Amino acid sequence: MTKRRKIVVVLKGYPRLSETFIAQELLGLERAGFELALVALRRPTDKKRHPVHDEIRAPVHYLPEYLHEEPLRVARAFAHCLAKPGFWRSLPAFMADLWRDRTRNRVRRFGQAMVLSAEWPKGGDWLHAHFIHTPASVTRYTSTITGIAWTCSAHAKDIWTSPAWELAGKLASTRWTVTCTQTGFEHLRHLAGGRPHVHLSYHGLDLSRFGVFEGVRSSFDGSRPETPVTIISVGRAVEKKGFDILLSALSLLPNDLHWRFEHIGGGERLKELQALAAELGIANKVTWHGPLSQTEVLHHYRSADIFALACRITADGDRDGLPNVLVEASSQALFCVSTNISGVPELLVDGENGLVVPPEDPQALANALERAIRDPSLRQRLGAAAERTVRREFDHQTSIHQLKTLFETEWQAAQ
Repeated sequence: MTKRRKIVVVLKGYPRLSETFIAQELLGLERAGFELALVALRRPTDKKRHPVHDEIRAPVHYLPEYLHEEPLRVARAFAHCLAKPGFWRSLPAFMADLWRDRTRNRVRRFGQAMVLSAEWPKGGDWLHAHFIHTPASVTRYTSTITGIAWTCSAHAKDIWTSPAWELAGKLASTRWTVTCTQTGFEHLRHLAGGRPHVHLSYHGLDLSRFGVFEGVRSSFDGSRPETPVTIISVGRAVEKKGFDILLSALSLLPNDLHWRFEHIGGGERLKELQALAAELGIANKVTWHGPLSQTEVLHHYRSADIFALACRITADGDRDGLPNVLVEASSQALFCVSTNISGVPELLVDGENGLVVPPEDPQALANALERAIRDPSLRQRLGAAAERTVRREFDHQTSIHQLKTLFETEWQAAQ
């Protein structure tokens, strides 16, 4: 029988409202019989938590976010690591990385790896990183220092904003890496030289939390001011989400069309977006809810008519993978319109289970929104098709089973 190992999972921050897919996976692994210890590079900044966070049993260990804030802790870790042969093996890799990336951030990651190595969670004998950028840097250095093998889950921004040399180096040292979109998979597989240890694994959705929508969607068609069509979007106010494009598209809708827009989420650009809505003359039709719990978000999915997300690729290459909110909304038979970026077309097929338009095109998005607002039967037909897609292809149990198999196959080979 394969020995179950205790997995030390390295995360950028925990818990985070915007990363329900990670919390869902952690809980799924625990329910599959794995023991976890969570290590976060940052303490939480969100004021709310999702219910799933309270169901995860694993203890959380926080590393110093900035080394200068805990100098004694870092010094003790350094003294501890000096006696480890792995520390001296890790130095050439760190110095090579530092030569290419001469930043304080690079030094911080090595310092955090020393602290993790010195404060190693009791019983931990495997390392797994969520995100292949900074958490994987800490994990890779820790693996070299401690001699403990590591694996990785790569997602979106971490793939597309990391230099090829760094990704290739990490891929060469992981036992396996999973990623959640076909485009990300193809990119990483190429950088890994075609090695078969890169796998495609959709996050999927915990359908027990997103049960079948038993209500009735409205038949509003935007023709009456007293019954406007409700459009919602969920996501942090950051550039890659394209909320400025969405607001511009809403401002292009015909004056005889009656609608209202609701945004759920925080983010650094929230005030900019609110100012843009006022500048575009649509502020009176927009409601800003701020961050909400998963239960509250589900209520909004069920009371809305349209879900919209204008994903884009930013100048530095940042982009979404397959936004979990699109999967969530689709699970509730809520009609969705989005852009053909990254993994979105892996869920939504234009005209079959949603509408998909080019990015950076407010007019195309406005045309799709107008079509959906005026045609409630289209919304209901495509929304129902999207729900069937999610329940058939995006159940997170599939991903959990795949991860379970990957871990246990690796451990079986090591026995």
